Amino acid sequence: MFKLSSLLFLSAALLLPCPDTWAKEPHKKKPKQAKSSKLQDKPAQPFGERADVMRFAAELAAEQGWDAQALQALQAQLAQAKSLPAVQRLIMPAPAGSAKDWGAYRARFVEPRRLQAGLAFWEQNAAALARAENLYGVPAELIVGLIGVETFYGQITGGFRVIDALSTLAFDFPSGRSDRSAFFRTELAEFLKLTRREGLEPLSVKGSFAGAMGWPQFMPSSWNKHAVDFDGDGHVDLMQSPADAIGSVAHFLANHGWQRGMPTHYSVALPVETSARARLLAPDILPTFSAAQLQALGAQPSEAALAHGGPLAVIELQMGAAAPVYWLGSENFYALTRYNWSSYYAMAVIELGRTLQLLRQAQ
Repeated sequence: MFKLSSLLFLSAALLLPCPDTWAKEPHKKKPKQAKSSKLQDKPAQPFGERADVMRFAAELAAEQGWDAQALQALQAQLAQAKSLPAVQRLIMPAPAGSAKDWGAYRARFVEPRRLQAGLAFWEQNAAALARAENLYGVPAELIVGLIGVETFYGQITGGFRVIDALSTLAFDFPSGRSDRSAFFRTELAEFLKLTRREGLEPLSVKGSFAGAMGWPQFMPSSWNKHAVDFDGDGHVDLMQSPADAIGSVAHFLANHGWQRGMPTHYSVALPVETSARARLLAPDILPTFSAAQLQALGAQPSEAALAHGGPLAVIELQMGAAAPVYWLGSENFYALTRYNWSSYYAMAVIELGRTLQLLRQAQ
């Protein structure tokens, strides 16, 4: 294993851009800052036997065919859930005015401590990573990169009781932004089905302020749809089993369109002309343009991008006060953004994973 000084030296040498060499609901929202301090002044309150909460429990039990005893237990659990002002604050949009900075964002994740943890995680789980890559076609470095970005390899998985977080957003969603309470009611139902199926205590499971759980920070619906028992013990455990997390991340990406062997992005030079550049950037992260269409609009794709057979998206990464940088994102880049709707997030996963791969090769 590299010492910290070795990691610092190698990361400086290896983190240069290396294009073309390898390959609308967000999965999870990142913490936001509060717009108002009013929410901080209210203490957390149990929901108790609130009518809308009890009605939700009755409807879920009826839909699932649960008996009267199960309904009673469910109502008792939801009555103990608390409405958390901290969750209401964190779900609010970030204040406007701060410029995005890809360099600063990248530095949060591609840094010596996370690299050291990533190398150890890869070494300890090499067999599961190789098996997931073989089965689902998702490169091991991207699985390692994603888990590293999400939870620092299981070190930061969230300290909120999931039942509190989801109940708060399901029944006490704050005003001041688009109401997503219906989405969180669905996630709460999925969480309760999950805990019943897996024999988990709903009042004990912890996760993020938005209800994401475990090493890969799956929302309950993603856990129920995409998580797999990759260690073969008969249970899907994203909290304690790195193998289950590895297989589930790969399965999630495969289910969202990952294509074996396809690069994630290519280099490009954009036209100077303002209207042409605006047209290229309009679709955002959605792959839209063929190589010929890009050229017709004045872009200059790399040779590797010209050979790409599918649609491409023009990705802009702002650099604070400096000029933005641009890439062409493939369908696989888009698949990464199904985990979190952000080109910055996807590129951080790619950069962390690629750097770890290079460090392993240097060993």
